[in-house]
Amino acid sequence: MSQNPPANGTLHAPHWLTSVAIFLLGALALVVPSGYSLGAVVLFFAGVSLLIMRRLPQLTAQDRWVIAALVVYAVISLAEAWWDAQGSRGVDKPIRFILAVPALWWVLAYPPKLSFLWGGLAVGAISAGTWAGWQKLVEGVARAGGHTHVIQFGNLSMLLGVLCLAGLGWAVLQRQRHMWIAFMLLGAVGGILGSLFSGSRGGWVGFPIVLLVLYRAYGTVLSPKLKIAAVVAVLSAGIAVYAVPQLGVQSRVHQAFTDIDLYISGENRGTSVGSRFEMWRGAALLIQEKPLTGWGSNGYKQAMAQLGEQGVINKEASQYGHAHNEFVDAFAKRGLLGLLALLALYIIPMRLFGKQIAADDLTTRSIATAGVLLPVTYIDFGLSQVFLTHNSGVMMYAFLLATLWGIYANVTQNKSHC
Repeated sequence: MSQNPPANGTLHAPHWLTSVAIFLLGALALVVPSGYSLGAVVLFFAGVSLLIMRRLPQLTAQDRWVIAALVVYAVISLAEAWWDAQGSRGVDKPIRFILAVPALWWVLAYPPKLSFLWGGLAVGAISAGTWAGWQKLVEGVARAGGHTHVIQFGNLSMLLGVLCLAGLGWAVLQRQRHMWIAFMLLGAVGGILGSLFSGSRGGWVGFPIVLLVLYRAYGTVLSPKLKIAAVVAVLSAGIAVYAVPQLGVQSRVHQAFTDIDLYISGENRGTSVGSRFEMWRGAALLIQEKPLTGWGSNGYKQAMAQLGEQGVINKEASQYGHAHNEFVDAFAKRGLLGLLALLALYIIPMRLFGKQIAADDLTTRSIATAGVLLPVTYIDFGLSQVFLTHNSGVMMYAFLLATLWGIYANVTQNKSHC
């Protein structure tokens, strides 16, 4: 059974631990080296203590589905690492999905005060956007990258920003609602700017889908005038972002179209976009040979290198160890089971959270919206990057899912709005 925070707002020690850890998970994610791990480690060890003391929370069928999605993906990835002889390198990232399970137990048992969740996400998004702006505009770097790969940094910054938009439903219910609304909107702007300054185009492709999810969640509570104002604001912001050369968006968009033209004409297939097309083409050929078992990471690298040597695909593209597409990569390396496990990792939480995306209670609706947006954004990011091969991608998905589900289970089952 979960133990909800006291109604008078006074937090007991376990709830304080959860609240602070979840705040750190968002606030430090991109501005401290491996900052995404700090809050996660606290939640993991706290969850392990429940196992040691035999005080695990009672799990519902939905809780088990979420845990199953995490564990099945991890087990299949671990199986690949074993038969492909990858050693500890292949075990490192899959095991983190299993480590998120104790964190989920803890959040189920001791949910946080929600201001720590939303405040941490806003602080993290604002910090990421500010730092990215400093790197781009003051230091003069071509693409802001923080402490991680530029694509990871930009997409995770975008994630923090859109989660802030999901939190607006909670913000309007607060006593100091104007302050919270402004804070969450500032977080949204900061997170999106962090993505723009990074030049990570993959995160921009799916932004219309993000807007559709947000409209599905909050469109019904907006008046016609506010809907029109929102559309005008989004279009105006998009035009402004494209028109300001310092942001680098215009040049990145133009470069993408140039790369496509060069690829189609056959003049140059080694550009950023062209190499991705070649990787996908090569991976598709490998999938046809081993659709059920896949090649494993080592086998994939060897087979792709051979395709490059034979001139079947561009030699530069054959040197990458992944397909620059999460779904193609999973299919090529882990076969059909690997692809299905990846889809389950995203679709199961999306469907479960989606049940309450239009809930009458705005607190519930905000958590449900954030829960849907987490896999939606990862699906988007995965179209042009193998996001779950990076520590940052794994930790943020697994532990944000554990956090959001633990809170969601409490607000829907116990109606605890803290």
